[in-house]
Amino acid sequence: MLADESAAGHTALLIIDMISCWDFPDAEKLLVRAARIARPIAALKARCRKAGVPVIYANDNRGRWRSDFRVLVDQALAQGGAGAAIANALIPDADDYFLLKPKQSAFFGTPLELLLQHLDADRLILTGVASDQCVLVTASEAGMRDLSVVVPRDCVASQSASRNDIVLRQLKEFLKLPITSGARIRLADPRSPRQKP
Repeated sequence: MLADESAAGHTALLIIDMISCWDFPDAEKLLVRAARIARPIAALKARCRKAGVPVIYANDNRGRWRSDFRVLVDQALAQGGAGAAIANALIPDADDYFLLKPKQSAFFGTPLELLLQHLDADRLILTGVASDQCVLVTASEAGMRDLSVVVPRDCVASQSASRNDIVLRQLKEFLKLPITSGARIRLADPRSPRQKP
């Protein structure tokens, strides 16, 4: 069974590529920005868990088809420095979900769509890195699946502030997604009807 309970407010929180060893090209630029959003994502995650909103981690498998998410968490914690601080702030809880993705989208080649169906979630809160790559592509694919998407501006980052600003404008103006701060996102009472962003 993929999930044994329904998502409160039909909402799920997706944390993209924040658990990492940061050993890829341009990682040092992205790591600085990722460290800045770790605390707001952790605060949003805590609110989601309290409200009954499930948390899903989506990470690149980086071509390692025998990848294991738990091993990745251990490696991220063991590396020390800013990467370990991020992993520690966002350490998965035992009942969180996770998936490994072969490409930028959290949907491509993963069971995310099926998991969301089992959770009865049709609203996604997208957080993580990089906003102009994995977050943007995931948001676009979520829209193609008629899912509602909200992107908290303080919970996404890219290699530079200007790149992040450009994609936030694109998400708002072209994809018509609500862009707000994580603290302002309305989370549902589990007994309430379907939520708007």
